[in-house]
Amino acid sequence: MVQSINNQVDLTMPATWQRGVPCYGKVMIGNKGFEFYNEKNIQDYIQIPWEEVTYVVAAVHFKGKYIPRFEIRTRKNGNFIFSVKEPHRCLKAMTKYLPADHLRRALSYWQKVKLRLLGYE
Repeated sequence: MVQSINNQVDLTMPATWQRGVPCYGKVMIGNKGFEFYNEKNIQDYIQIPWEEVTYVVAAVHFKGKYIPRFEIRTRKNGNFIFSVKEPHRCLKAMTKYLPADHLRRALSYWQKVKLRLLGYE
């Protein structure tokens, strides 16, 4: 059985970890870190302490009304993309443990095209 790193859990909700093939499970946000547990395979889980998180980048559409996914970027272990049932509640729970400058909005399609045409990418 997997031991949680959190002492206190603020939010638990259904989620999808998108890594080529989607993995369905539960996301737990607590005082020590962000955790994802697969619902079918007990050994398939992620535990990310808040000290490891550099940025949380959210894909925001329609002026914040629709957030399809967010990406957690870590110092050592790479990037993890998640979709949750209620992204506003999930991101709000993360703001309790992360500074406001660590939460970012992803570039839009037109911003990416503009950067590409100007030669920055």
